[in-house]
Amino acid sequence: MPIDPAPEAEPPEPPERHDHDSGTMPAETITDAGQGAASDDGAADPSRTTLDGTRGSGLDPKLDAKIPDGPIETAWSRHKFNLKLVNPANKRKYTIIVVGSGLAGGAAAASLAELGYNVKCFCYQDSPRRAHSIAAQGGINAAKNYRNDGDSVYRLFYDTVKGGDFRAREGNVYRLAELSVNIIDQCVAQGVPFAREYSGLLDTRSFGGAQVSRTFYARGQTGQQLLLGAYQALERQIQLGGVEMNTRTEMLDLVMLDGRAHGIVTRDMVTGQIESHTADAVVLATGGYGNVFYLSTNAMGCNATAIWWAHKRGAYFANPCFTQIHPTCIPVSGEHQSKLTLMSESLRNDGRVWAPIKKGDNRDPRQIPDADRDYYLERRYPSFGNLVPRDVASRAAKAVCDEGRGVGPGGLGVYLDFADSINRLGVGVIKERYANLFDMYERITGEDPYQVPMRIYPAVHYTMGGLWVDYNLQSTIPGLFVAGEANFSDHGANRLGASALMQGLADGYFVLPATIGDYLTGTTPVRTDLSAEACGKVEREVSAKMDQLLSIRGSRTVDSFHRELGRIMWDKCGMGRTEQGLSEALDAIPRLREQFWNDVYVPGDGATLNQSLENAGRVADFIELGELMCRDALHRSESCGGHFREESQTPDGEAQRDDERFSYVAAWEHTGAGPVLRKEPLEFTYVHPSQRSYA
Repeated sequence: MPIDPAPEAEPPEPPERHDHDSGTMPAETITDAGQGAASDDGAADPSRTTLDGTRGSGLDPKLDAKIPDGPIETAWSRHKFNLKLVNPANKRKYTIIVVGSGLAGGAAAASLAELGYNVKCFCYQDSPRRAHSIAAQGGINAAKNYRNDGDSVYRLFYDTVKGGDFRAREGNVYRLAELSVNIIDQCVAQGVPFAREYSGLLDTRSFGGAQVSRTFYARGQTGQQLLLGAYQALERQIQLGGVEMNTRTEMLDLVMLDGRAHGIVTRDMVTGQIESHTADAVVLATGGYGNVFYLSTNAMGCNATAIWWAHKRGAYFANPCFTQIHPTCIPVSGEHQSKLTLMSESLRNDGRVWAPIKKGDNRDPRQIPDADRDYYLERRYPSFGNLVPRDVASRAAKAVCDEGRGVGPGGLGVYLDFADSINRLGVGVIKERYANLFDMYERITGEDPYQVPMRIYPAVHYTMGGLWVDYNLQSTIPGLFVAGEANFSDHGANRLGASALMQGLADGYFVLPATIGDYLTGTTPVRTDLSAEACGKVEREVSAKMDQLLSIRGSRTVDSFHRELGRIMWDKCGMGRTEQGLSEALDAIPRLREQFWNDVYVPGDGATLNQSLENAGRVADFIELGELMCRDALHRSESCGGHFREESQTPDGEAQRDDERFSYVAAWEHTGAGPVLRKEPLEFTYVHPSQRSYA
């Protein structure tokens, strides 16, 4: 049954900190901020709405996106000119914390230090080189038009807005497309070994949602090579003293002073020491929250703790239900599994996706003739074929398996077949393009994809939701900036393939270095003695939480709770979502949270390396975040991109948007009384919303 909104009242100010039970979201207290609710004096508040999603004319002043007026083609250049600058001599007086050392964080830390700021960079890995950006395989988009196939900045902008199902800001997306061409030049100058044609020019290939070849790549290791480029720039600044690098250090909370972000509290993952670090601005570049589903293609250590506690300190969380299911992953093999493995979308350039026409056809795929095969993407979407966007390809695979035509254990798989390409191009060409991916597949499955079709099935891969940011990448907390996958800004309800690397590097190399100075010009470097009390308070709260987790001594492991949460999220808030299923999840998750805080067992102590303690804190945050994701998915009773409400679909099973009621960014505010929904209306001047078609 649907969740009823609470009696309408102005939400209280976000509290400084909540224990595990006071930060929860009871079903009876959900509030939706927009038009229609009453303020304390009984007058209508135009910044609030009812749960059904109707939007008023008023705006939350914190949700000023700061999108420049005027022609979109010159908006970023004009905006940069109007930003205030910090004198080079004054930059040495400011300190900036960057949390995360992947493409967004590493690029930001290196670039800010290059400008002259003092930078403190933090990562939980033993080296910045181990950031999860390294796992990206297929490529990075850029509107260079080297193929002379009709690409342009505007076409990349158009494809991205359309691919996101018209749930992203036009201004942010155009800037991303505009900066894409600079990213390639930057990376080539760093020595990133992009693939090249025989002539020596950079090579490109196609990805989903586009009819041009704009994806630059380094075999199936693009993320690794791009990260090494950023890492070299970062290490240079570490050597010069511009960056203080803190590895094996995890951010556990945000320090506020006079309503501004002033630092972070961390735990040394080797010694267990909890300490605070202060700065004049904080950048979070900590990636996405896909591990809320337990099984995902994310690295095991990927977590949401940094952005979740920033949210609990006052940063709005935007579109948390917008999660991406990647269509080409190695299927689940059993209950023992704790991680899934991505097979790059680039494989769909040369691989053909198919399933048997007949239900239960268990023949060796090489023995199934073409007449008994259904190349369902080519059949349903002839214009784009196997290169439809990820959300479309994932739902199509699920539909085939739901019909009983899936292959492999449990019938949860379809074939990705390279036989035609091998016959046409030869094994050598395929090896040159995908050898490391084919080798990885064979090591995991024991099957040779040069001889037998790959088996693939959709899996959680990326999160389009994240902390709300304006055009300057600043959150609703002054001084807190958010970059890369940790923010929500560029991809709407579905990210196109090869755009994550593009966004991370655009934010780190080009956007933050230009915008963060504008904020700093309005501040004075804060004296350390003024922040001691604020830091000490947060340190004590973090220590108390660690002590509480260690003191429970229950009967269940942390992983057992994480696995149960993942099962709830996948079944109720995964590829297909319904009002009934989401309501059931919102009943189940609070019970799971209560069980966690009463029955989890965390061995060891907090004064040493303790991975169980690390995971316990992360899973506690995932449980709360999972509940917010389900609330967001329940309130948005339309389908758009990766958010597929089964009640809202076209007759042929495609996502059916409701632009009249839901053309907005859902930005959730954390309060002690439950989550409050604020709304940023989306305006489309250049790419007008329409029903997406890839046929």
